[in-house]
Amino acid sequence: MTEGGWEEKIDVNNVFKLQPARPVTSFGVGAIKSIDETLKELKKKDIDKLLVVTGSAGYKNSGAWDPIEQALKENDIEYSLYNKVRPNPTYTICDEAADIGKNLGAKATMGIGGGSPIDVAKTVAVLLEYPDKKAKQFYEEGVVIEKAVPIIAINTTHGTGTEVDSFAVAQSDGLYKPLIISPNIYPTYSIEDPSLTRSLSPEQTIATSVDAMNHVTESATTMITNPYSISLAKETVRLTVKYLPMAIAEPNNITARYWLMYASAIAGISFDIALLHITHVMEHAMSALNPKVIHGIGLGILLPSVIKSIYPAVPEVLSAIYNPIIPELKGVPGEAEYAAKKVEEWLFGIDLTQKLTEYFTKDDIPKLTETALNPLFGMLLAIAPIEATEEVIKKIYEDSLVPISK
Repeated sequence: MTEGGWEEKIDVNNVFKLQPARPVTSFGVGAIKSIDETLKELKKKDIDKLLVVTGSAGYKNSGAWDPIEQALKENDIEYSLYNKVRPNPTYTICDEAADIGKNLGAKATMGIGGGSPIDVAKTVAVLLEYPDKKAKQFYEEGVVIEKAVPIIAINTTHGTGTEVDSFAVAQSDGLYKPLIISPNIYPTYSIEDPSLTRSLSPEQTIATSVDAMNHVTESATTMITNPYSISLAKETVRLTVKYLPMAIAEPNNITARYWLMYASAIAGISFDIALLHITHVMEHAMSALNPKVIHGIGLGILLPSVIKSIYPAVPEVLSAIYNPIIPELKGVPGEAEYAAKKVEEWLFGIDLTQKLTEYFTKDDIPKLTETALNPLFGMLLAIAPIEATEEVIKKIYEDSLVPISK
């Protein structure tokens, strides 16, 4: 198969949105300094009260908070700080943060951190415009999001994508982790400063970058994919394969952090226009049932088995985007297991060696499968390149219990 083999498989009748990310995005080392200009623009729009949403420590450890706090004071913007966001945040967290914002009279939200704080900030931005509603009504009951207050996203990882997209995820106080989608929750402003990622631990560095790789593995293979998403996917994998080992070995390597953050951003754009499918749905089931599952690690656990399952349907695309890891692929269906093994070897090589038994046993697979097949995820499963049946989902979980090579 030639390098451009996937191009012939594109549906030329599929009309898609060829556009950059919606937010006004400041990208590069030192971009955090642009927060002053951003707040000045908000002040011109009579936005003088703001809710800051973040986790317990990362907003300070990253170095983001000092310039943000200074800019808030200098621009005379009153703010309340909600710093109780945890990984896999719940509706309760969203509602609690929204109540603080309502008491302040907040006219905008700011999320500082990775996907969890920014997603909560997006959810709160909606709730501030619908003071009589709760998060669950938007995530599970189909209430349409027609408005939200302005959102500022300060990204401190290189994996989320939420800083450039129109999605947010939260977890029910039960067993589900659905999402909301609306053009009204694109951040108004995003700041992407690679210097803020140097405080990430090795595990966070790996997990966030593997998250970005999963974003594009899925966006490039949905039933509604497009050449823009596939091109962004190829570049995301190339940059991640090149620079992730550098960032692991040299946490302060700002060039490596720059390109990983860029890779994450373009991955976010890729799935913003072509969506996601099986892997994220299955991981959301994992982290809903066990909040100790780190999102990117959970995705890495599933990735080889997902590739093994979907490769026969989309060999041209997967061989193209995984060329930096497996240049010998020809883009034919029979390579599925080989491709899966080589991706697993790469994951092991960057020290992501966990398998599903890290968090679950074989006895948990029926419940995992049931959770993944919840109708709340139906839209994403429907655009997978293969039919996401109960048998398919169960088999991917089973194959993820131990290394494929065994």
